[in-house]
Amino acid sequence: MKQIKVLGPGCAKCKTTYNNVLEALKQTSIEAEVIKIDDIEEMIKYNVLTTPVLLIDDKIVVKGRVAEVNEIKNILLQ
Repeated sequence: MKQIKVLGPGCAKCKTTYNNVLEALKQTSIEAEVIKIDDIEEMIKYNVLTTPVLLIDDKIVVKGRVAEVNEIKNILLQ
């Protein structure tokens, strides 16, 4: 099972990315643990300055922009 993390302080883009992850998982029937990290100190540990950030198995796959559902699906299916 994959672990997916969405880092962001709770802005609209971060919420959209989180919702897009959930939708991509639903459409692909892939099981994953989805974690939303909105604590600034926790985000600093990942050494990122722009949000939202999408991590899959602790690897940054999208940073600084909203990840679209189809893009997330493609990443998950690779």
